[in-house]
Amino acid sequence: MQNIHHLHTSLKQISVVIGLAMMLSINPVIAAASKPAIHSIVLVHGAFADGSIWSPVITRLQAMGYHVTAVQNPLTSLADDVSATEKILRRQTGDVLLVGHSWGGVVITQAGNAANVKGLVYLSAIAPDSGESMLDLLSRLKSPMHGPAPDADGLIWMDDAKQFHQFMAADMSIHKVRQLISVQLPIAQASVTDKVEHAAWHEKPSWYLQAIDDQAIPPAVQQSIVLQIGATTCTIHSSHMLMLSHPDTVAKFIDEAARTATQSNAQR
Repeated sequence: MQNIHHLHTSLKQISVVIGLAMMLSINPVIAAASKPAIHSIVLVHGAFADGSIWSPVITRLQAMGYHVTAVQNPLTSLADDVSATEKILRRQTGDVLLVGHSWGGVVITQAGNAANVKGLVYLSAIAPDSGESMLDLLSRLKSPMHGPAPDADGLIWMDDAKQFHQFMAADMSIHKVRQLISVQLPIAQASVTDKVEHAAWHEKPSWYLQAIDDQAIPPAVQQSIVLQIGATTCTIHSSHMLMLSHPDTVAKFIDEAARTATQSNAQR
């Protein structure tokens, strides 16, 4: 009986070993299937900011395994910002998901025509149509215009802490607002009238994260843009600077877009 018991125990151990071996051989396949088809993420900032504004989102996306690059827009013209983005796109390996915030949405609408861009993600962003400028779009959608007048150099700054807090970052501390003002880049007045030659969202799948507490781009305007471009959308209670106040949500939204972009392209 003792021999039979030992034999039974040995058989169970062998069975466990075989089972573990099968799991180890299958798991890499499952893991590979769960990985996003797009590995490279390019982030494009808007006015009154620079590429460092993406830092909280970058750390989260990198932890997910993505290769992430933030463009440094000069904000001197649409053509200059598109050129800066295209230079970054040419440095990427494989397919790219292009993400734009605010004015950055105008930039990715044009730069997104690059062949390696497989999807466009708009974060409380502007997405003009072909032959349309940011100002054209906002005027067509009857959006209220906020912001100071340009200075003698034709540059628009938002360096009043109260104004910045109200329109850009109402859910953030005034201490953080002052930090953002200190590193902001102004946008050239001429940029807002520069027209997109061809809107990439006509051919590329798009996603739009709506910040419904936004005072810079009103929720109704964001919703009109979503309907115009046919974007997959989600809403969040956030100010305009949603990548700073809700980096977890923003990173997860980008991750979901990266995981479904290839499938969306195949269906178009």
